[in-house]
Amino acid sequence: MSDILIRAARIIDPATRTDIEGDLLIRDGMILDFGPGIGRPDGVSVCEAKGAVLCPGLVDMRASLGEPGYEYRETIVSAAQAAAAGGITTLACLPDTKPAIDDAALVRLLITRGEETGSLSIFPYGAATRGCAGSELAEYGLLAEAGAVGFTDGRRAIATSRLMRSALAYASGFGAMIVQHPEDPGLAEGGCATEGARATLMGLPGIPAIAEAILMARDIRLAELTGGRLHFAHISTAEAVSLVRRAKDRGLRITCDTAPPYFDMNETSIGDYRTYAKLSPPLRTESDRQAILVGLADGTIDAIASDHQPRDAEDKRLPFAEASAGGAGLATLLAVTLAHTRDSALSLMAALDLLTARPAALLGIEAGRIGKGLPADLCLFDPERSWLVSAGSLPGKAQNTPFDGRALEGAVIGTWKAGRRVFG
Repeated sequence: MSDILIRAARIIDPATRTDIEGDLLIRDGMILDFGPGIGRPDGVSVCEAKGAVLCPGLVDMRASLGEPGYEYRETIVSAAQAAAAGGITTLACLPDTKPAIDDAALVRLLITRGEETGSLSIFPYGAATRGCAGSELAEYGLLAEAGAVGFTDGRRAIATSRLMRSALAYASGFGAMIVQHPEDPGLAEGGCATEGARATLMGLPGIPAIAEAILMARDIRLAELTGGRLHFAHISTAEAVSLVRRAKDRGLRITCDTAPPYFDMNETSIGDYRTYAKLSPPLRTESDRQAILVGLADGTIDAIASDHQPRDAEDKRLPFAEASAGGAGLATLLAVTLAHTRDSALSLMAALDLLTARPAALLGIEAGRIGKGLPADLCLFDPERSWLVSAGSLPGKAQNTPFDGRALEGAVIGTWKAGRRVFG
Protein backbone atom coordinates (compact mmCIF):
# COMPACT_ATOMS: atom_id res chain seq x y z
CA MET A 1 0.00 0.00 0.00
CA SER A 2 1.52 3.31 -1.10
CA ASP A 3 1.65 6.37 1.10
CA ILE A 4 -1.32 8.71 0.72
CA LEU A 5 -1.26 12.44 1.34
CA ILE A 6 -4.57 14.22 1.80
CA ARG A 7 -3.59 17.78 1.07
CA ALA A 8 -5.07 21.16 1.96
CA ALA A 9 -7.90 19.94 4.20
CA ARG A 10 -9.63 21.48 7.16
CA ILE A 11 -8.82 18.80 9.73
CA ILE A 12 -11.34 18.51 12.57
CA ASP A 13 -10.91 16.01 15.40
CA PRO A 14 -13.57 16.53 18.09
CA ALA A 15 -11.81 14.20 20.53
CA THR A 16 -8.92 16.67 20.86
CA ARG A 17 -10.82 19.80 19.77
CA THR A 18 -8.46 20.09 16.80
CA ASP A 19 -9.55 22.40 13.97
CA ILE A 20 -6.63 23.24 11.69
CA GLU A 21 -5.77 23.74 8.03
CA GLY A 22 -3.22 21.24 6.82
CA ASP A 23 -2.33 17.87 5.33
CA LEU A 24 -2.60 14.29 6.57
CA LEU A 25 -0.19 11.51 5.65
CA ILE A 26 -1.21 7.84 5.66
CA ARG A 27 1.31 4.99 5.69
CA ASP A 28 0.50 1.28 5.97
CA GLY A 29 -3.09 2.07 6.87
CA MET A 30 -2.14 4.30 9.79
CA ILE A 31 -1.98 8.06 10.28
CA LEU A 32 1.72 8.90 10.13
CA ASP A 33 1.43 12.66 10.57
CA PHE A 34 -0.95 15.56 10.10
CA GLY A 35 -0.91 19.33 10.35
CA PRO A 36 0.31 22.35 8.40
CA GLY A 37 3.35 21.95 6.15
CA ILE A 38 4.19 18.31 6.80
CA GLY A 39 5.79 17.94 3.38
CA ARG A 40 5.33 15.53 0.51
CA PRO A 41 7.42 12.34 0.62
CA ASP A 42 8.62 10.81 -2.64
CA GLY A 43 6.21 8.37 -4.27
CA VAL A 44 3.19 9.46 -2.26
CA SER A 45 -0.28 9.42 -3.81
CA VAL A 46 -1.97 12.80 -3.38
CA CYS A 47 -5.63 13.51 -2.74
CA GLU A 48 -6.41 17.20 -3.11
CA ALA A 49 -8.97 18.15 -0.46
CA LYS A 50 -9.22 21.76 -1.65
CA GLY A 51 -10.35 22.98 1.74
CA ALA A 52 -12.93 20.25 2.37
CA VAL A 53 -13.38 19.01 5.94
CA LEU A 54 -11.45 15.90 6.99
CA CYS A 55 -12.79 14.27 10.15
CA PRO A 56 -12.69 10.82 11.73
CA GLY A 57 -14.80 8.17 10.03
CA LEU A 58 -18.28 8.35 11.52
CA VAL A 59 -19.30 5.96 14.29
CA ASP A 60 -22.95 4.93 13.94
CA MET A 61 -24.09 3.42 17.22
CA ARG A 62 -27.49 2.13 16.07
CA ALA A 63 -28.38 0.45 12.80
CA SER A 64 -30.12 -2.67 11.54
CA LEU A 65 -28.35 -4.58 8.80
CA GLY A 66 -31.07 -7.02 7.73
CA GLU A 67 -28.67 -9.94 7.97
CA PRO A 68 -29.19 -12.63 9.08
CA GLY A 69 -32.78 -13.36 8.15
CA TYR A 70 -33.90 -10.24 6.30
CA GLU A 71 -31.45 -10.13 3.43
CA TYR A 72 -34.24 -9.07 1.07
CA ARG A 73 -34.21 -5.74 2.94
CA GLU A 74 -30.46 -5.23 3.31
CA THR A 75 -27.28 -7.26 3.47
CA ILE A 76 -24.02 -6.55 5.25
CA VAL A 77 -22.37 -5.89 1.88
CA SER A 78 -25.06 -3.45 0.73
CA ALA A 79 -25.12 -1.72 4.12
CA ALA A 80 -21.34 -1.34 3.96
CA GLN A 81 -21.68 0.37 0.57
CA ALA A 82 -24.26 2.81 1.94
CA ALA A 83 -22.17 3.40 5.06
CA ALA A 84 -19.05 4.20 3.04
CA ALA A 85 -21.02 6.69 0.94
CA GLY A 86 -22.16 8.31 4.18
CA GLY A 87 -18.66 8.53 5.68
CA ILE A 88 -19.38 5.79 8.24
CA THR A 89 -16.48 3.44 8.99
CA THR A 90 -17.71 1.90 12.27
CA LEU A 91 -21.20 0.66 13.07
CA ALA A 92 -22.99 -1.01 15.98
CA CYS A 93 -25.74 -3.31 14.72
CA LEU A 94 -28.94 -4.33 16.46
CA PRO A 95 -29.55 -7.96 17.45
CA ASP A 96 -33.23 -8.30 16.47
CA THR A 97 -32.43 -10.34 13.39
CA LYS A 98 -33.61 -13.85 12.51
CA PRO A 99 -32.18 -15.59 14.42
CA ALA A 100 -31.60 -12.98 17.10
CA ILE A 101 -28.00 -12.28 18.13
CA ASP A 102 -28.25 -14.15 21.43
CA ASP A 103 -25.42 -16.57 20.68
CA ALA A 104 -21.69 -15.82 20.93
CA ALA A 105 -21.01 -17.49 17.58
CA LEU A 106 -23.31 -15.02 15.83
CA VAL A 107 -21.53 -12.09 17.46
CA ARG A 108 -18.19 -13.35 16.17
CA LEU A 109 -19.68 -14.04 12.73
CA LEU A 110 -20.97 -10.47 12.34
CA ILE A 111 -17.62 -9.03 13.40
CA THR A 112 -15.90 -11.20 10.80
CA ARG A 113 -18.41 -10.31 8.10
CA GLY A 114 -17.70 -6.65 8.77
CA GLU A 115 -13.96 -7.22 8.40
CA GLU A 116 -14.59 -9.03 5.11
CA THR A 117 -16.22 -5.93 3.60
CA GLY A 118 -12.91 -4.09 3.93
CA SER A 119 -14.80 -0.86 4.55
CA LEU A 120 -16.81 -1.24 7.75
CA SER A 121 -16.07 -2.40 11.29
CA ILE A 122 -19.18 -4.00 12.78
CA PHE A 123 -19.72 -4.14 16.53
CA PRO A 124 -22.83 -6.15 17.37
CA TYR A 125 -25.15 -5.62 20.30
CA GLY A 126 -26.14 -8.81 22.04
CA ALA A 127 -29.79 -9.58 22.63
CA ALA A 128 -30.92 -8.47 26.07
CA THR A 129 -33.35 -11.39 26.22
CA ARG A 130 -33.30 -14.71 24.45
CA GLY A 131 -34.65 -14.27 20.95
CA CYS A 132 -35.35 -10.61 21.80
CA ALA A 133 -38.64 -12.06 23.07
CA GLY A 134 -38.70 -10.31 26.44
CA SER A 135 -39.04 -13.43 28.57
CA GLU A 136 -35.63 -14.46 29.94
CA LEU A 137 -32.20 -12.89 29.92
CA ALA A 138 -29.59 -13.91 27.39
CA GLU A 139 -26.09 -15.06 28.39
CA TYR A 140 -24.41 -11.66 28.79
CA GLY A 141 -21.03 -13.01 29.85
CA LEU A 142 -20.56 -15.17 26.76
CA LEU A 143 -21.87 -12.44 24.45
CA ALA A 144 -19.59 -9.81 25.98
CA GLU A 145 -16.59 -12.12 25.73
CA ALA A 146 -17.37 -12.63 22.03
CA GLY A 147 -17.38 -8.86 21.44
CA ALA A 148 -20.92 -7.57 22.11
CA VAL A 149 -20.77 -3.85 22.95
CA GLY A 150 -24.03 -3.75 24.92
CA PHE A 151 -27.39 -5.46 25.26
CA THR A 152 -30.75 -4.53 23.77
CA ASP A 153 -33.85 -6.02 22.27
CA GLY A 154 -33.62 -3.53 19.41
CA ARG A 155 -36.99 -2.14 18.38
CA ARG A 156 -38.74 -3.92 21.25
CA ALA A 157 -38.86 -2.40 24.69
CA ILE A 158 -37.88 -4.49 27.68
CA ALA A 159 -41.37 -4.13 29.08
CA THR A 160 -41.35 -6.01 32.40
CA SER A 161 -39.98 -4.04 35.34
CA ARG A 162 -38.56 -7.11 37.06
CA LEU A 163 -36.79 -8.25 33.90
CA MET A 164 -35.38 -4.76 33.28
CA ARG A 165 -34.08 -4.61 36.85
CA SER A 166 -32.37 -7.97 36.37
CA ALA A 167 -30.92 -6.91 33.02
CA LEU A 168 -29.39 -3.74 34.46
CA ALA A 169 -27.92 -5.59 37.43
CA TYR A 170 -26.59 -8.48 35.32
CA ALA A 171 -25.03 -6.23 32.66
CA SER A 172 -23.30 -4.07 35.27
CA GLY A 173 -21.28 -7.11 36.31
CA PHE A 174 -19.65 -7.02 32.88
CA GLY A 175 -19.35 -3.24 32.72
CA ALA A 176 -21.91 -3.23 29.91
CA MET A 177 -24.89 -1.02 29.16
CA ILE A 178 -28.49 -1.86 28.49
CA VAL A 179 -29.93 -0.01 25.49
CA GLN A 180 -33.66 0.54 25.73
CA HIS A 181 -36.24 1.34 23.06
CA PRO A 182 -38.17 3.84 25.21
CA GLU A 183 -41.81 3.19 24.43
CA ASP A 184 -44.39 1.66 26.75
CA PRO A 185 -45.73 -1.26 24.69
CA GLY A 186 -49.21 -1.13 26.21
CA LEU A 187 -49.68 2.53 25.35
CA ALA A 188 -48.15 2.15 21.90
CA GLU A 189 -50.00 -1.00 20.84
CA GLY A 190 -51.94 -0.52 17.63
CA GLY A 191 -50.75 3.06 17.11
CA CYS A 192 -48.87 4.41 14.11
CA ALA A 193 -48.57 8.19 14.60
CA THR A 194 -48.19 10.58 17.51
CA GLU A 195 -51.55 10.99 19.21
CA GLY A 196 -53.02 14.44 18.65
CA ALA A 197 -54.90 16.64 16.24
CA ARG A 198 -52.98 15.54 13.16
CA ALA A 199 -53.44 11.82 13.78
CA THR A 200 -57.14 12.40 14.48
CA LEU A 201 -57.57 14.46 11.32
CA MET A 202 -55.91 11.73 9.26
CA GLY A 203 -57.90 8.97 10.95
CA LEU A 204 -54.78 7.25 12.24
CA PRO A 205 -54.57 5.37 15.55
CA GLY A 206 -52.34 7.36 17.88
CA ILE A 207 -49.42 6.66 20.20
CA PRO A 208 -49.36 9.15 23.10
CA ALA A 209 -46.04 10.96 23.41
CA ILE A 210 -45.99 10.07 27.12
CA ALA A 211 -45.44 6.43 26.14
CA GLU A 212 -41.78 7.42 25.78
CA ALA A 213 -41.46 9.33 29.03
CA ILE A 214 -43.36 6.81 31.15
CA LEU A 215 -41.01 3.97 30.31
CA MET A 216 -37.96 6.21 30.67
CA ALA A 217 -39.03 7.40 34.12
CA ARG A 218 -39.43 3.79 35.25
CA ASP A 219 -36.08 2.73 33.86
CA ILE A 220 -34.23 5.68 35.36
CA ARG A 221 -35.50 4.61 38.77
CA LEU A 222 -34.39 1.04 38.09
CA ALA A 223 -30.95 2.24 36.98
CA GLU A 224 -30.69 4.21 40.23
CA LEU A 225 -31.73 1.13 42.22
CA THR A 226 -29.24 -1.21 40.55
CA GLY A 227 -26.39 1.18 39.76
CA GLY A 228 -26.63 -0.13 36.21
CA ARG A 229 -25.63 1.67 33.04
CA LEU A 230 -28.63 2.61 30.90
CA HIS A 231 -28.80 4.11 27.42
CA PHE A 232 -31.99 5.31 25.75
CA ALA A 233 -32.13 4.98 21.97
CA HIS A 234 -33.64 7.51 19.53
CA ILE A 235 -35.31 9.82 22.05
CA SER A 236 -37.85 12.05 20.36
CA THR A 237 -39.75 14.22 22.86
CA ALA A 238 -39.13 17.28 25.00
CA GLU A 239 -40.05 15.35 28.13
CA ALA A 240 -37.46 12.68 27.30
CA VAL A 241 -34.74 15.31 27.06
CA SER A 242 -35.81 16.75 30.41
CA LEU A 243 -35.76 13.32 32.08
CA VAL A 244 -32.23 12.57 30.85
CA ARG A 245 -31.00 16.03 31.83
CA ARG A 246 -32.30 15.62 35.39
CA ALA A 247 -30.90 12.09 35.67
CA LYS A 248 -27.47 13.30 34.63
CA ASP A 249 -27.66 16.16 37.12
CA ARG A 250 -28.19 13.52 39.81
CA GLY A 251 -25.08 11.66 38.70
CA LEU A 252 -26.86 8.59 37.35
CA ARG A 253 -25.28 6.49 34.62
CA ILE A 254 -27.82 7.52 32.00
CA THR A 255 -27.03 8.34 28.36
CA CYS A 256 -29.07 8.65 25.20
CA ASP A 257 -28.98 9.17 21.46
CA THR A 258 -31.35 10.51 18.85
CA ALA A 259 -31.61 10.21 15.07
CA PRO A 260 -31.85 12.83 12.30
CA PRO A 261 -35.61 12.51 11.68
CA TYR A 262 -36.32 13.66 15.24
CA PHE A 263 -34.47 16.96 14.89
CA ASP A 264 -35.06 17.55 11.18
CA MET A 265 -38.73 16.56 10.73
CA ASN A 266 -41.99 16.80 12.60
CA GLU A 267 -45.35 15.07 12.38
CA THR A 268 -46.45 17.14 9.39
CA SER A 269 -44.06 15.04 7.28
CA ILE A 270 -46.54 12.15 7.32
CA GLY A 271 -48.99 14.30 5.31
CA ASP A 272 -50.58 12.48 2.36
CA TYR A 273 -49.92 9.25 4.30
CA ARG A 274 -46.21 9.08 3.40
CA THR A 275 -45.23 5.63 4.60
CA TYR A 276 -41.52 6.45 4.20
CA ALA A 277 -42.10 8.85 7.11
CA LYS A 278 -43.64 6.15 9.29
CA LEU A 279 -40.98 5.57 11.93
CA SER A 280 -40.64 4.08 15.38
CA PRO A 281 -40.87 6.17 17.50
CA PRO A 282 -43.22 8.21 15.33
CA LEU A 283 -42.43 11.76 14.24
CA ARG A 284 -43.37 14.29 16.91
CA THR A 285 -44.56 17.86 17.24
CA GLU A 286 -42.54 20.91 16.27
CA SER A 287 -41.94 21.79 19.93
CA ASP A 288 -40.49 18.31 20.48
CA ARG A 289 -38.21 18.73 17.46
CA GLN A 290 -36.92 22.01 18.83
CA ALA A 291 -36.31 20.43 22.25
CA ILE A 292 -34.21 17.68 20.64
CA LEU A 293 -32.05 20.35 18.98
CA VAL A 294 -31.55 22.06 22.34
CA GLY A 295 -30.59 18.72 23.90
CA LEU A 296 -28.00 18.17 21.18
CA ALA A 297 -26.53 21.65 21.58
CA ASP A 298 -26.30 21.59 25.38
CA GLY A 299 -24.81 18.10 25.60
CA THR A 300 -27.78 16.32 27.15
CA ILE A 301 -27.98 14.00 24.15
CA ASP A 302 -24.79 11.96 23.81
CA ALA A 303 -24.84 10.82 20.19
CA ILE A 304 -26.58 10.99 16.84
CA ALA A 305 -27.23 7.57 15.29
CA SER A 306 -28.58 6.74 11.85
CA ASP A 307 -31.30 4.48 13.29
CA HIS A 308 -31.08 2.73 9.91
CA GLN A 309 -34.09 0.44 9.53
CA PRO A 310 -34.12 -1.04 6.01
CA ARG A 311 -37.48 -1.96 4.56
CA ASP A 312 -38.45 -3.57 1.28
CA ALA A 313 -40.76 -1.67 -1.08
CA GLU A 314 -43.54 -4.12 -0.23
CA ASP A 315 -43.14 -3.30 3.46
CA LYS A 316 -43.98 0.33 2.70
CA ARG A 317 -46.45 -0.05 -0.21
CA LEU A 318 -49.38 -0.50 2.15
CA PRO A 319 -51.95 1.72 3.88
CA PHE A 320 -50.16 3.88 6.46
CA ALA A 321 -51.47 1.99 9.51
CA GLU A 322 -50.36 -1.36 8.03
CA ALA A 323 -46.97 -0.33 6.59
CA SER A 324 -43.77 -1.27 8.43
CA ALA A 325 -42.17 1.46 10.51
CA GLY A 326 -38.56 2.38 9.80
CA GLY A 327 -36.36 4.53 7.61
CA ALA A 328 -33.04 4.11 5.81
CA GLY A 329 -30.46 6.47 7.31
CA LEU A 330 -26.84 5.57 6.52
CA ALA A 331 -26.23 7.77 3.48
CA THR A 332 -28.03 10.81 4.96
CA LEU A 333 -26.68 10.73 8.53
CA LEU A 334 -23.96 13.34 8.06
CA ALA A 335 -25.70 15.71 5.66
CA VAL A 336 -28.92 16.03 7.67
CA THR A 337 -26.89 16.67 10.81
CA LEU A 338 -24.81 19.33 9.05
CA ALA A 339 -28.00 21.15 8.05
CA HIS A 340 -28.56 22.01 11.69
CA THR A 341 -25.11 23.47 12.27
CA ARG A 342 -26.35 26.38 10.20
CA ASP A 343 -29.78 27.02 11.71
CA SER A 344 -29.37 26.16 15.41
CA ALA A 345 -26.96 26.47 18.32
CA LEU A 346 -25.28 23.21 17.30
CA SER A 347 -21.70 23.95 16.22
CA LEU A 348 -19.84 21.96 13.57
CA MET A 349 -17.37 20.69 16.18
CA ALA A 350 -20.19 19.56 18.48
CA ALA A 351 -22.08 17.91 15.62
CA LEU A 352 -19.05 15.90 14.53
CA ASP A 353 -18.37 14.97 18.15
CA LEU A 354 -21.88 13.48 18.33
CA LEU A 355 -21.08 11.42 15.23
CA THR A 356 -17.56 10.25 16.10
CA ALA A 357 -15.80 10.43 19.47
CA ARG A 358 -18.83 10.43 21.75
CA PRO A 359 -20.55 7.33 20.34
CA ALA A 360 -17.17 5.54 20.27
CA ALA A 361 -16.73 6.35 23.98
CA LEU A 362 -20.22 5.07 24.77
CA LEU A 363 -19.49 1.80 22.98
CA GLY A 364 -16.05 1.52 24.58
CA ILE A 365 -14.25 1.09 21.26
CA GLU A 366 -11.14 2.58 19.66
CA ALA A 367 -12.62 4.67 16.85
CA GLY A 368 -13.77 8.17 16.02
CA ARG A 369 -10.42 9.93 16.44
CA ILE A 370 -7.60 11.39 14.37
CA GLY A 371 -4.14 10.93 15.83
CA LYS A 372 -0.63 9.85 14.94
CA GLY A 373 -0.35 6.07 15.00
CA LEU A 374 -4.11 5.53 14.82
CA PRO A 375 -5.88 3.67 11.99
CA ALA A 376 -6.68 5.97 9.07
CA ASP A 377 -10.47 5.72 9.28
CA LEU A 378 -11.43 9.05 7.74
CA CYS A 379 -14.27 11.00 6.17
CA LEU A 380 -13.72 13.89 3.76
CA PHE A 381 -16.75 16.05 3.04
CA ASP A 382 -17.60 19.28 1.29
CA PRO A 383 -19.97 21.20 3.59
CA GLU A 384 -21.12 23.42 0.72
CA ARG A 385 -21.83 20.79 -1.95
CA SER A 386 -25.55 20.36 -2.48
CA TRP A 387 -27.39 17.19 -3.43
CA LEU A 388 -30.95 15.87 -3.56
CA VAL A 389 -32.05 12.79 -1.62
CA SER A 390 -33.88 10.51 -4.02
CA ALA A 391 -35.35 7.15 -3.05
CA GLY A 392 -34.33 4.66 -5.68
CA SER A 393 -30.88 6.12 -6.26
CA LEU A 394 -29.34 5.87 -2.79
CA PRO A 395 -26.27 3.67 -2.30
CA GLY A 396 -27.04 0.28 -0.83
CA LYS A 397 -30.15 -1.85 -1.05
CA ALA A 398 -32.55 -0.01 1.28
CA GLN A 399 -34.31 2.97 -0.33
CA ASN A 400 -36.99 3.72 2.28
CA THR A 401 -35.65 7.13 3.25
CA PRO A 402 -37.92 9.56 5.10
CA PHE A 403 -35.85 12.35 3.51
CA ASP A 404 -36.94 11.52 -0.06
CA GLY A 405 -36.95 14.78 -2.05
CA ARG A 406 -34.96 16.70 0.60
CA ALA A 407 -32.30 19.09 -0.72
CA LEU A 408 -29.17 18.91 1.43
CA GLU A 409 -25.82 20.66 1.64
CA GLY A 410 -22.85 18.63 2.75
CA ALA A 411 -21.63 15.74 0.63
CA VAL A 412 -19.11 13.02 1.43
CA ILE A 413 -16.38 13.08 -1.23
CA GLY A 414 -14.03 10.49 0.26
CA THR A 415 -14.02 7.72 2.86
CA TRP A 416 -10.95 5.76 3.97
CA LYS A 417 -10.92 2.58 6.01
CA ALA A 418 -7.53 1.63 7.46
CA GLY A 419 -5.92 3.84 4.83
CA ARG A 420 -7.76 2.33 1.85
CA ARG A 421 -10.12 4.59 -0.03
CA VAL A 422 -13.54 2.90 0.01
CA PHE A 423 -15.63 5.74 -1.39
CA GLY A 424 -15.06 8.70 -3.67
